[in-house]
Amino acid sequence: MLYRPLPTARSIHCQDSLVARRRQRTYYSPRMPDSQLVGERESFTGRHPVFSYFALTYAISWTGALLVVSPHLLRREAVPKLAGVLMFPAMLLGPGVAALILTRLLDGRAGLGELFARMRRISFAPGWYAVLLVPPALVFAVLLCLKNFVSPAYAPNRFLPGLEFGLLAGFFEEIGWMGYAFPRMRQYWGSFASAALLGVLWGAWHLPVVDYLGAATPHGAYWFPFFLAFTTAMTAMRELIAFIYARTNSVLLAQLMHASSTSALAVFSPSRVSAAQEVAWYVVYGAALWVVAVVVIRRGSAE
Repeated sequence: MLYRPLPTARSIHCQDSLVARRRQRTYYSPRMPDSQLVGERESFTGRHPVFSYFALTYAISWTGALLVVSPHLLRREAVPKLAGVLMFPAMLLGPGVAALILTRLLDGRAGLGELFARMRRISFAPGWYAVLLVPPALVFAVLLCLKNFVSPAYAPNRFLPGLEFGLLAGFFEEIGWMGYAFPRMRQYWGSFASAALLGVLWGAWHLPVVDYLGAATPHGAYWFPFFLAFTTAMTAMRELIAFIYARTNSVLLAQLMHASSTSALAVFSPSRVSAAQEVAWYVVYGAALWVVAVVVIRRGSAE
């Protein structure tokens, strides 16, 4: 019977070095096939679907916003209010387009079909529709109280075209936020923490237009306090939207809740407040919205 000699430490080291050199040449070779490069990119997206989504969403939305105001920036002039407002419609494509691209890439046509099915889902208890009344009722109540007890400047506005703006925002954004991002995020962090993180990222997504949200534009020195107050309110709203989605699995209901929230802010936001007053009423609204969100989530979870 023949026996092979045991490998020596020197031979093992030589073999390992040879394998390492071969791998290095393969990995860094400039002649790597395009199909292999595509595979590497797809594997990164597959390993990091949430990070890939937010990177793509921010890139699409912020590029669109920048293109709207680029003529004014190139001329080194102040961005007019109208151009600032028009940045937001340009940003709306980001969340939805990124979701459709990545869903098709990662889950194929079946994934797109499942997403569209959740966008058509309406078979749930009618009581869930009552939650859609929370944003307009709360915005109106907060402003009415501030008007009566603090200043007449907080009188609720009645800008009815804001309804259309809310519908567009709700439809396009929730394809991504609830249709793609949240279901994947809660696999790692659970529903409440995922909704809170998504709320913060949602608030940060508004940064290019944060100086043009609300009535007191521009916010000037108060832009950062307004951003914090706005993000606090949006995070509470995201908790409500995520709770509704988790109980119904309906992207459509999330879209309607988002539309209700954005429409309420667009319609009722007072037009005569100063930047400081706008920060104040968003702080009050955000605090009230968090109270409502906690109550709804606790009561709904107990049922």
